[in-house]
Amino acid sequence: MKLDLIRSTPIILAFSATLPAIAQEAPPWSGFSIVDMTHSFDADTIYWPTESGFQLEVGFEGLTEGGYYYASNTYAAADHGGTHLDAPKHFAEGRNAADEVPLRRLLGPACVIDVAAAAAEDSDYLLSVADIEAWETTHGRIQAGCIVLLNTGYASFWPDREQYMGTALLGEAGVANLHFPGFSEASAIMLADRGVAAVGIDTPSIDHGQSTDFLVHRYLYERNIPGFENVANLDALPPSGAYIIALPMKIANGSGAPLRIIGLVPE
Repeated sequence: MKLDLIRSTPIILAFSATLPAIAQEAPPWSGFSIVDMTHSFDADTIYWPTESGFQLEVGFEGLTEGGYYYASNTYAAADHGGTHLDAPKHFAEGRNAADEVPLRRLLGPACVIDVAAAAAEDSDYLLSVADIEAWETTHGRIQAGCIVLLNTGYASFWPDREQYMGTALLGEAGVANLHFPGFSEASAIMLADRGVAAVGIDTPSIDHGQSTDFLVHRYLYERNIPGFENVANLDALPPSGAYIIALPMKIANGSGAPLRIIGLVPE
């Protein structure tokens, strides 16, 4: 074994000699600041009124018999809550589950439409076709493969359930009293026609709180266009020019999944 190690050493050294040159190359994110767009998962994480919250059970934390520190936990959560992916399967039978959403739909240029002023006046505000057209007048036509993110300003309320969802009630009573902005069906149709890769929002749902038919979910997910919900820090992104990387937990056959989403913003 010693002889084998000696023989392999020159090969290892020869390979290592190429590393400094590689390390000198600028990473793909050079020139961008990185924005964390995910709310932390903890006891305060907001879930739909009919779901249980995030649960973390400490298995062990402290010094072991060996004298070193060790920590291990168990967690449980619904697949829709906190910053998460809505897989198309959530509202469309036979469409992509969480582990089937193509990676090309989870990363791409970001188009951020800001309706925070309007949402502050109307908690049930719906993104309109006129809003999209106004954005395009300034920033150009939304291109296929873009990820369209709706900034309603509601991330500033997190994790105050009553302000964020319009009610602190739980169960069916909570669902009946939800009030927060969302996409309109007409805007969803327009964005699907543009060929967007995905849509996202800083509220609990891409449909507004008082929706009972979930037409936006149904229209987009039938076309395998996924959604990102409870997105954080949209106000840190420019209307255009940033890029999104949104990677969910790869849950086989999942209707959704916790999502770690980041924004790359040109410096």
